[in-house]
Amino acid sequence: MNIKQLVLVLFICFLGFKAQSQVCILDIGSSNSDKIIENFQLKDEQLTLLKTLKEDLKKEMDVLEKQQKDLFENHPQSTPDELMVLGQKHKVIEDKMFAVTVKYDQKLISVFNEKQYGRYVLLCNTAGRTPIQILEK
Repeated sequence: MNIKQLVLVLFICFLGFKAQSQVCILDIGSSNSDKIIENFQLKDEQLTLLKTLKEDLKKEMDVLEKQQKDLFENHPQSTPDELMVLGQKHKVIEDKMFAVTVKYDQKLISVFNEKQYGRYVLLCNTAGRTPIQILEK
């Protein structure tokens, strides 16, 4: 893959990320768990749920990351058309990864009490992001 082809693929991926970046995610799967625990003062039940959600999220993300790796290793990348198809397929996987991230964040946010959710909304609004809605119980 030459530099022009790489730039094209990265640009296509960036467009998908930019559209998704308006959602206010906690990203419980990242190394930010300590900050989530601290900022929202999670209770014991919420801490247990967070641990379970992180494990479940990791399993789903591992599958998608394998798909992503397989795509880059096996998809033809010799022509601009092949690169466009690669970029489109990669965007589908990236969209799935983002949706999984939102799904697990939503599960945690849905057990927030009123004060915790209010803090989350305030932080989202400050960052200019759209808060995730609480799931109906």
